[in-house]
Amino acid sequence: MTVQQSQDVVVIGAGVGGLAAAIRLAAAGCRVTLVEAAAGPGGKMRSLDSVAGPVDAGPTVLTMREVFDALFAVAGERLDSRLRLIAQPVLARHFWADGTRLDLTGQRDSDVAAIQAAFGARAATAFSAFHDHSGRLLAAFDAPMMQSATPQVAALAAAAARDPRLWRALLPGATLGADLLWRLPDPRLRQLFGRYATYVGGIPDLSPAVLALIWRAEARGVWAVEGGMHRLAQELAALAERLGVTVRYGTRVLGVETRNNRVCGVVLGGASREVLAAQAVVFNGDPAALRAGLLGPAAAHAVPTSATEPRSLSARVWTFAARVAGPDLALHNLFFADRAADEFGPLQQGRAPQLPTIYLHAQDRARGTPPEGPERFQLILNAPALMPGAAPETPEEKDACARMTFARLARFGLAFDPLPTPQALTMPGDFATLFPASRGALYGRSPHGLMAALRRPQARTALPGLYLAGGGAHPGAGVPMAALSGKFAAQAVLRDHGSTAR
Repeated sequence: MTVQQSQDVVVIGAGVGGLAAAIRLAAAGCRVTLVEAAAGPGGKMRSLDSVAGPVDAGPTVLTMREVFDALFAVAGERLDSRLRLIAQPVLARHFWADGTRLDLTGQRDSDVAAIQAAFGARAATAFSAFHDHSGRLLAAFDAPMMQSATPQVAALAAAAARDPRLWRALLPGATLGADLLWRLPDPRLRQLFGRYATYVGGIPDLSPAVLALIWRAEARGVWAVEGGMHRLAQELAALAERLGVTVRYGTRVLGVETRNNRVCGVVLGGASREVLAAQAVVFNGDPAALRAGLLGPAAAHAVPTSATEPRSLSARVWTFAARVAGPDLALHNLFFADRAADEFGPLQQGRAPQLPTIYLHAQDRARGTPPEGPERFQLILNAPALMPGAAPETPEEKDACARMTFARLARFGLAFDPLPTPQALTMPGDFATLFPASRGALYGRSPHGLMAALRRPQARTALPGLYLAGGGAHPGAGVPMAALSGKFAAQAVLRDHGSTAR
C-alpha cells in the first residue's frame, strides 16, 4: 500500500450531501478530498443522454432555494452568478381521467379559485383550511427538525403546546392519508396532497400526518435549473474545486481504516490499494451500505439497523426524447390513477401497481413554450424496493412496464413519437446496482410511522471520525434536505476536529 500526504477530511460520494459538506469544510479551511465512484458528480441527481441532449434522470424539483443561496454564500459567491434559475408560475399541472385538470401556483387566492372551479365551493373552503394547517406545521417543524442538526423534540412539543391545533397531526397513529380524509372532502384532492408522502418514499396511509407541511414548502416556490437539474451538481462540484477540494472521480472506496477505534483514513480500489489518511470521513451514501459491510467491518455497526430498515419506495423511471401530442403540459405534470387504492394498495403489498399515477417532467417546458422538434421527458412511477435477495427485473417485466405506461398515458390523450424502448427504463433493480446496498430504495429508510424521522441517522455515527451526509441521513430525502445534511456533517466535523482547519 502507498500512503499519501495526510488529508484533513475525505468525503465519499459526490451527491448533493457530499458536495455540500465538502464546500463547507473547504470554506472553513480544511483540506478535503472528495472521492466518487462515478465518472462525475450528482449521485441520484444524474442525467442520461438523448437525441435532444441530457435528460434529468433524478430529482426534477428545486425548492427551498435559500439553502443553496446560503451554500454559495459560504464560499463568497452567488448562486445567480453561476446558474440561471427559472421560477415556475405553475407548481404542477394535475390531470384526472374524468377530464378534470387543475393547476396549482402556491398562491393561496388563485389556488382557492382554481379548486372551486374544478371541485366546487366545499372543496375550496376545505383546501383553504388545509393550506393554513400545512403552514402551521411548517412553521412548527422548520427550526427544530429541518434546520437543526439534532431533532429538537422539546422545542417541537413547546410549539404544539402553544398551538393545540397541531396535536391532531402529532398523535400516535396519525397518518397523512387519514388526516386528509378528515380535512378534504374530494377524493381527487386527497390523491393530490397524499402524493407528498411519496416525495420522501412513503405511502399516505402509513406516513405521518406532518408530511402535509411539504405542500407549504413547495408553495414557497419551485424553480427549474436552466440546462437541467444535473447542472446544479456540476456547479457545486466546480465550486468545491475552486475552494481547493481535490476531486477524484472513477474511484471506489473499499473501506475505512481505523486506529484506536477511530477513523484514520480510507482504502481506495485499484491494484495499489492506496490509502488516504484522514482525521474525519464523511460518507455520502445510503447508510445501509455501512450495515452491509461495504466500508469494511469497522464501519458495519456505525449505525443501528433501525436507522436503515424498513426501506422506502423505489421507482420505475423513463428518460427519453420524443415529439408529443395531446394536452398542454407544464414543467411538472401528474396523471392520476383512477383511485388512490389502485396505486397504493399494491405498493403496501410490495408489488408494483398496474394502474399507477404517472409523474411527467417535461424538461424543456421550463419557460412554458415547447421546443421545436423532440423534447426531453422523465416519467416516474412509484414501485417497491427489492426484497432482500430478490433478483433484478427481467426483460419481460420491462416490456410489460412499457406497454402499461404508454397505454395509461394514451387514456389522457398523450402520444409520443417515437415511443421509447425499454432501454430507456430504469427499474428498482437497476437502482440497486447504481446505489449499493440500497435494494433500489431511493429515499433511504422508510418514512412510515410517527417516530421515523427520529430513527433516521444523524451526522455523527457510532464510529468516531465517521460522519453521514445525504438523503438517508437527517433531515431526510429531497434536494434541499440532502444539502442541509451536508451542512450538519460539516458542522459536526469542525466541532469534533476544529484544530485541523487552517
